[in-house]
Amino acid sequence: MTQWLLDRTFRSASGDEVRWAVHGEGPADAPAVVLLHGTPFSSYVWRGVARALAARHRVFVWDMPGYGASEMREGQDVSLGAQARVFGELLAHWGLDGETDRPAVVAHDFGGCVALRAHLLHGARYERLALVDPVALAPWGSPTYRLLGGHPEVFGQLPPELHRALVREYVSSASHPGLHPAVLDRLVEPWCTPEGQPAFYRQIARNDQRFTDEIQPRYGEIGLPTLICWGAQDTWIPVAKGHELASRIPGSRLQVLEGAGHLVQEDTPAELTAALAEFVRTGR
Repeated sequence: MTQWLLDRTFRSASGDEVRWAVHGEGPADAPAVVLLHGTPFSSYVWRGVARALAARHRVFVWDMPGYGASEMREGQDVSLGAQARVFGELLAHWGLDGETDRPAVVAHDFGGCVALRAHLLHGARYERLALVDPVALAPWGSPTYRLLGGHPEVFGQLPPELHRALVREYVSSASHPGLHPAVLDRLVEPWCTPEGQPAFYRQIARNDQRFTDEIQPRYGEIGLPTLICWGAQDTWIPVAKGHELASRIPGSRLQVLEGAGHLVQEDTPAELTAALAEFVRTGR
C-alpha cells in the first residue's frame, strides 16, 4: 500500500464511474470496515488508517463521484444526497447490506453526512459508526466555502496557476500543524486538471445545509455504537459541534484529539488510528 491505488470500478445507477479498493490480510469473512472521505479530499487521507486496520479487517475505500480518481464531468450530481444514494449502492455491490454482514463505518467531514443520510433515510445498516469531524450540524460552511460555492462559473475560469494556489491555501487550512508538501501535492492534484478545476467549484455549489437539516432532528434515533472523534484545533468545524453532536446521539462517546485540526488523519495519525482500531474491533 505504499502506492495509493483504487484498482476497481463500480458504475452507479446515475452512470458515474466510481473507483474503489479493498485491503485486508485476513480471511474473506473478516469483519468489514468502510472508510468515507470528505471534501475537498479523497480516500487518500485514509491510507494510514486503512493500512493499520487491514491486519484484522477487510477495509473498503472509495472516491466519491466527482472526487479523487472517480469520474468528474459536467452536469454530474455530486450533492450529499446523491453521494448517500451511491454509498447505498456500493454497500449492496460489496455484499455489506445484509443481516449477517454489516460493516463498521468510519466517516470524515461530509462523509459523515453521507453515512448518516444513508443510514437514516435509505436504511443502510452498520455494525457501528465512527464520525471524524463530521458535517452533521447546522450551521456549517465557512465564508470562503460559501463564496466559492456561490460563484462556480467565475472561479472556474481562473487561470490554472491561480486556481492551484487557491486550492493549496484552502486545503492547507484544514491542518493545524501543517501538511507535508508531498501530501499537500497529492490532495491538490486531482483538482488541477482540466476536469478537476470546474469539479472543485461544482462540488461546493451542489452542497448546502438542507442535506443536514433533513436528518439533524433524527439523530436521537441512532441506536448504533457511535464514536465521535474531533480535532481540538479544528478551525473548519469547531470542537463545540462535537460536544453538541455527542449530546444528540444516544450512548455516543466523544474523543477530542489535541494538536489536530480538521484533517485529523494527517495531524495526529497515531492517536486517531488507535482510537478507531479499538472501536471497530470492540465497539468501545
